[in-house]
Amino acid sequence: MRISNLFYTCKQAALQVWRNKAMTFASLFTITCMLLLLGLFFVIMVNLNLMAETAKDQFDTIQIYLLDEATDEQTARIKSKMEAMDEVDSVQYLSKEEAMAEYRVKWGDNAYLLDNLSENPLPNSLRVTVRELEGADAVVYAVKDLPGIEDIKYYQDTVQKLVKITNAIQTGALVIILALIIVSVVVVSNTVKLTVLARSEEIEIMKCVGATNWFIRGPFLVEGMLIGLIAALISTGVVGLLYGRVCGSFGQEAFLLLSTSLVPAGYLMKNLAWIFIALGLSIGSVGSIRSMRKFLDRQS
Repeated sequence: MRISNLFYTCKQAALQVWRNKAMTFASLFTITCMLLLLGLFFVIMVNLNLMAETAKDQFDTIQIYLLDEATDEQTARIKSKMEAMDEVDSVQYLSKEEAMAEYRVKWGDNAYLLDNLSENPLPNSLRVTVRELEGADAVVYAVKDLPGIEDIKYYQDTVQKLVKITNAIQTGALVIILALIIVSVVVVSNTVKLTVLARSEEIEIMKCVGATNWFIRGPFLVEGMLIGLIAALISTGVVGLLYGRVCGSFGQEAFLLLSTSLVPAGYLMKNLAWIFIALGLSIGSVGSIRSMRKFLDRQS
């Protein structure tokens, strides 16, 4: 494309956006709302997936808590029985002192709260890593009645429910997003259609003097893409601002309650910005092409 043609296309697109302020605002508002909802679902889904993966990691590792009075012989028997199982990948003995040291690392800046304990309340334990999630049931069933065991930390049902909920949210979010994308494309198409109808005589004259379809489409295509790009930038800014505040206010509390931190705002928004821009440009261009194709087909 020549520089003069490119300049003409961009100039006409900007003029069309300004002349049709009401419909432009309607298109901008619709796409922005769609992207904001997409951003909300995206933020929730990424953090839910992180929680699910963290829960799976915890489930891969079965924690067997030993009685304080458990003898070395009982501990060795439990350990050897599990090491002989095909489902078990490794077995690690963890003393109460080592467990407390791990808690201090997890709590980070809040580890000083543990200094107020009069004694270490954590038991000695065996940390069992299974080869496959499906084999954890067999491991627990094989050792649960052995003497010397106080409790077994085992959250299979919780993890399975969490995975099901995550999958359901993903499916629901996909359906909603697809519906919003369709609505946005239709709104952009109608915006461009009004501009096309207002300039129908000018377009007919351009065709009569030999203008190609793509030369005619150019300004309308850029108009749709410009609306989509502006909506993407607005959505990125709003979601980034809100999520940054959530991370700043509740990031530490989420770690203490869920044993997992929120996905860093900078990393998340960097990826979400590209998704928003790609979707905004795609919705704008598809809406414009859809509207212009129908009009030019009727003119042929």
